[in-house]
Amino acid sequence: MSGWILVTNDDGVDSPALPPLVRALAALAPVRAVVPDRERSWIGKALTRFDDLHVERATRGGIDLHTVSGTPADCAQLGIHRLFDEPPGFVVSGVNVGFNHTRGFAISSGTIGGATEASTAGIPAVAFSTGQLEGHAEWSRDVWADPEAPVWERAAGIAADVVAGLLGAGLPDGVDVLSVNFPQQAHAGTPRRLTRLAPGDYGALFRAVDGTPTRYGFHFQGRFRGAPPEAGTDLAAARDGHVSITPLRLADTAPVPESFRAALER
Repeated sequence: MSGWILVTNDDGVDSPALPPLVRALAALAPVRAVVPDRERSWIGKALTRFDDLHVERATRGGIDLHTVSGTPADCAQLGIHRLFDEPPGFVVSGVNVGFNHTRGFAISSGTIGGATEASTAGIPAVAFSTGQLEGHAEWSRDVWADPEAPVWERAAGIAADVVAGLLGAGLPDGVDVLSVNFPQQAHAGTPRRLTRLAPGDYGALFRAVDGTPTRYGFHFQGRFRGAPPEAGTDLAAARDGHVSITPLRLADTAPVPESFRAALER
């Protein structure tokens, strides 16, 4: 695979993970970053339909980049099709501040959404996320407040090492996106496991504002709901302190039994 690497994210231009990631990937290939101008988490692969997108140049941590007044998928769209003379050869989304394990998180994640938009253009993409299973809110608050937190250099190193292994071969047939999750304490020697998505979800995401039953605000408590994770899943890897690498196949046709076909076809 040749060409340059496009970086996007859903945590926005001020993400503490962004400058270390760009610097680490620049050792592999030229890098250009196109990111939302503010945090756009939990938005999946949404594309902006009714508002114009505003693109500006910015610098963060010594890194020159573009900001977009839209979603991660908007950023990938513009980075692939409009802002540069040629499309990238690879797209990296993240590193997200918080895990994106399980089916519920995978289809809601703006980080994975940015990578998914790249896959629709036929460009291999990987989404990186890091976090911890307990005390997510406190951990997230602390690392957002400290751009020099060691987690970001470690995360950038893991991401660059995974991408280096993919640049030569790309993704296998039938794999649209890789979702890579690793504990915040992970390092270059942390075991890596090829996994599958765990079932489960995030529970109630909204709570009444001031006790008003007609007004609700977003309130994620950082929890994974469901049965204890089965061996081989992304969530089980997190419980074991390992890096999970989950190949995703998106918007595919599900197989059905003949009895189901017979009940519906005419």
